[in-house]
Amino acid sequence: MHIVKLPITPPAKFSSMLKQTYTMAFLLSLLTSSAMAEELVSFELEVQPILAARGCSAGACHGKARGQNGFQLSLLGFDPEFDFASLTQHARGRRVFPAAPERSLLLMKATGQAPHGGGERFAVGSEEYKTILAWINQGARRKLEGEPTLTRVEASPPEKLLKPGAEQPLVVTAHYSDGTSRDVTAMAMYQSNESAVVSVDEHGVMKAGPIPGEAAIMVRFMNVIATSRVAIPLEGQVPDELYEALPRQNFIDELVWNKLQSLGITPSPPIDDAKFMRRVYVDIIGTLPTSEEAREFLADKRPEKRAALVDRLLERPEYAEYWATKWADLLRPNPYRVGIKAVLNYDQWIRDSFRKNKPYDQFVRELLTAQGSTWHNGAATLYRDRRSPDEVTTLATQLFLGIRLECAKCHHHPFEKWGQEDFFSFAAYFARVGRKGTGLSPPISGGEEIILTAKSGQVKHPLTGEVLPPRPLFELPPDTPGNRPEGAGGAADGESADNGPDSAADDPRQALADWVTSPGNDYFVQVMANRIWADLMGRGIVEPVDDLRATNPPSNGPLLEALADDFRRHDFNIKELIRTITASYVYGLSSTPTERNVADTRNYSRNYRQRLRAEVLLDSLSQITGVPDSFSALAPGARAKEIWTTRVTSLFLDTFGRPDPNQDPPCERSGDPTVTQTLHLMNAPALHSKVISDQGLAARLAKSDQPVNEMIDELYLAIYARYPDANERETCRQVFASAGDANRQSCEDLMWALINTPEFMFKD
Repeated sequence: MHIVKLPITPPAKFSSMLKQTYTMAFLLSLLTSSAMAEELVSFELEVQPILAARGCSAGACHGKARGQNGFQLSLLGFDPEFDFASLTQHARGRRVFPAAPERSLLLMKATGQAPHGGGERFAVGSEEYKTILAWINQGARRKLEGEPTLTRVEASPPEKLLKPGAEQPLVVTAHYSDGTSRDVTAMAMYQSNESAVVSVDEHGVMKAGPIPGEAAIMVRFMNVIATSRVAIPLEGQVPDELYEALPRQNFIDELVWNKLQSLGITPSPPIDDAKFMRRVYVDIIGTLPTSEEAREFLADKRPEKRAALVDRLLERPEYAEYWATKWADLLRPNPYRVGIKAVLNYDQWIRDSFRKNKPYDQFVRELLTAQGSTWHNGAATLYRDRRSPDEVTTLATQLFLGIRLECAKCHHHPFEKWGQEDFFSFAAYFARVGRKGTGLSPPISGGEEIILTAKSGQVKHPLTGEVLPPRPLFELPPDTPGNRPEGAGGAADGESADNGPDSAADDPRQALADWVTSPGNDYFVQVMANRIWADLMGRGIVEPVDDLRATNPPSNGPLLEALADDFRRHDFNIKELIRTITASYVYGLSSTPTERNVADTRNYSRNYRQRLRAEVLLDSLSQITGVPDSFSALAPGARAKEIWTTRVTSLFLDTFGRPDPNQDPPCERSGDPTVTQTLHLMNAPALHSKVISDQGLAARLAKSDQPVNEMIDELYLAIYARYPDANERETCRQVFASAGDANRQSCEDLMWALINTPEFMFKD
């Protein structure tokens, strides 16, 4: 800027008014010269970070949806244009007062000199005060000439081992596009994902608690995030030889042992054949072994019998029915919203995919690009239920990428890098999903609907109104199939962009499916590997299983990457990944804790027990008692895992946590036991009638000529998949002896007692 310097005294020939104008211009030149003499303050790089760090733009203050007391800022400063206008133009410009900067409401309220519901945010004379005062003095500029942009934030140390009670300050460095960097520790925000393990204060000082474990410290400076991983090893020394001697049946074991060794945790002992058998039956086919199957397996002396059992179970038809119910929870909509026939077809499509062992990438591709009648192509029901691009976006990114974009629909994601432009550019892939038919008419919605590719359709940025082209969330590695970052989804070379409403070649979703299912898309393989691991091991390497982000890091990053690579190498074959996990030594560990792993709940030093799913429990009770259930809208003899809609009435399934039929997918189940569930097993009339049925197992055993010991064995094998030990056998014999000749009553009492134990209700 060129500054004109004026003489102090105005020329005598000037009129009175001109002299006043001259004097004002002279004073302005002095102010401008003074401002240029000091370093110019950037609104975006210096002022907004202060407002975010001091909580002004937080969700509990002026950053919430309607602001606070008439003053609104974008959440954590995600929209600089909005914040600048709010400070300098709204409320008649009273918030900044260039004529007397120190009297600006922005400073008066933040320093407590004027009444302020948020209290004092910084002191007069502090660095924050001086920065904002200088910015107002310099004319409260929106942009500076040649202003760099924030590119990344670095937290140091990125990893640290701490002893209980120890402290460690973080140093946060911001890096800019012009190659410069500066310390922003005082302006950053901090949050621990495990504050009981490692806490962090507003100054970035981490403090280890008394509990061994790990925590990730999130560091946010404006809309850029970094993390620091902190671990507190268990006190005491464990010889290296102990870890070296542990079995390594595949790559899973090596990676788990490495992590346990770094934390000083030791694994529990392995389980016996009976518990392994029951565990894999529940995990793979969702039912218990019969007494005959249990006897056969326990009598088998072959060393490879465990692997052979897994192979047999993966080929049984119950595998498809059980694993399909898991995806039905994630995809199945309310039949009263989309129509009963549409939901039935959707359910059958899911089940047929698992019966055919359809590769997971093909499964996802068929869903994303589904077209045709909801009465003929069940996958098309996805677009009958989710009817706008933004609705499909939140479902697709969460299920298939493990990225929860819901927050970015309205503002910049508070714990991630995604913003509104990312969200709506991704949503543009679904802008041309068209429909023909009667549409929805809840609570009936019985009509057919055709899903097609419309000739037109667009998505606009909600703030700027700009039409956004389809764009993926990130670029894949070079030379990776599906890497079409800009405008992906347009017409192919030599094709017209107007091929008619049913043209699959002109469907932007085809390009999206290429990108999502690409072997180079780590999110795609990792979220599915994490889901399967969580189902089998009781806890995901990332929890929640579909929330992969820098601020929610995996408990064992190398393990998650290795599982994803294995899944990719086997062409997205779900059965192969199940086979790999169940073949590991870690899968067969006991759930009984040891002195050095009792507090571990995330590193797989032992098995984490899970309550059986509702359908597994009900099917198991039917199998044990010998009295099948009957469900409306299903064929006679159908099992609970074959139910195609949660609208089918079942008090038992509702009690044990199947999804609410009115809940929107994806539905997450809680595996926590409740008092209601305990009371149901003890007192439910329907269950009691099964136990005492004349056609049931107890009645058949009583009528047989089997000795008491064999009756006891039969009940234990049917319910626990094991033989009773000596103490249990003696207790059971006393039950029979006290009843005299009433063997049926004894069988019924013993059966009822066994199914009301944790050993039955939980997968151990």
